[in-house]
Amino acid sequence: MQESEGTSSRPTEHPAKLTQFSILELRDRPLSGKPHEAVPWHWKLYGCELIATAVLMIVGILTNTLILAPASPLSDVLKQHPGLQTALCGLFFGLGATCAAMTPFGKTSGAHLSPSVSLAFALGGRLAPRDMFGYFVAQITGACIGTLAIYSTGLLTPGWGGWMSSIHYAATLPAPQLSPIPVIGAELCATAGLIFMLLFLAAHSEFNRFAIWMPGLYYFCANPLIAWISGDSTNFARSLGPALMAGNFRGLWIYAVSPVMGAALAILLLRSGLFGKIRLIEARLVNFGHHGRVPRFSAPTMTGPHPKDVEGSKSH
Repeated sequence: MQESEGTSSRPTEHPAKLTQFSILELRDRPLSGKPHEAVPWHWKLYGCELIATAVLMIVGILTNTLILAPASPLSDVLKQHPGLQTALCGLFFGLGATCAAMTPFGKTSGAHLSPSVSLAFALGGRLAPRDMFGYFVAQITGACIGTLAIYSTGLLTPGWGGWMSSIHYAATLPAPQLSPIPVIGAELCATAGLIFMLLFLAAHSEFNRFAIWMPGLYYFCANPLIAWISGDSTNFARSLGPALMAGNFRGLWIYAVSPVMGAALAILLLRSGLFGKIRLIEARLVNFGHHGRVPRFSAPTMTGPHPKDVEGSKSH
């Protein structure tokens, strides 16, 4: 049975924005934390998340190499202004997330691009543990594939490969002169701030359209404060890919532990009531309005009827 266009009578749904879904698709809402028992895994979401995360890494490493590599003409200019140079690294890695989110892959999966974000949605009740695990595997795999792809370009062009190697493929490394405690604290705070900002914007319809643009601005501001301490990662997958290519795993465990605590802290703050009543919506950062369903890859902005409109529907 197919749900015809315009089925919803609720005023929040515009018929032109509706598309046809099967009854199973209408009842399966993994991005609201309510997957249907007949669909244990959501491979389309995981596959799209993998590719989107690879895009993040390609854009981030490429731009950061141009900004940081000592042999780069751009770096030669920016090194006179180290604060700006560090801020621009954060800006362009954050814009890598925006680029990934704007692809059809990111629009389909919601472009979490980070285990920290997926964990936050899971803690907020918007992603089931099984799907959270699927996102984790997709993000880690995608980050490694994206880093490997940009690493491979260095094999074809040794000069370019030397540029990337000189900055350790944009690896995030703890400051060697510091103990783990301040590094953990920096990553915890940076992750909590990022997650809080994204979910706060996502929870307000008047702001959620800006959520995918905020990572660049956030890292632009945070990098000069935090990058010298921890590299300002907030994302274990983002740290793992460059660590593998550079063969440098110093402090990698910090980027696995600290973002988990930061995501938990952000959810605690959001639920505390200190910032007003905030209701977390579906586990997506782009194209809201699917009621947590898996969107169509061919038309990720299309929506379906409200869940209450399909209660009691029966398939033939």
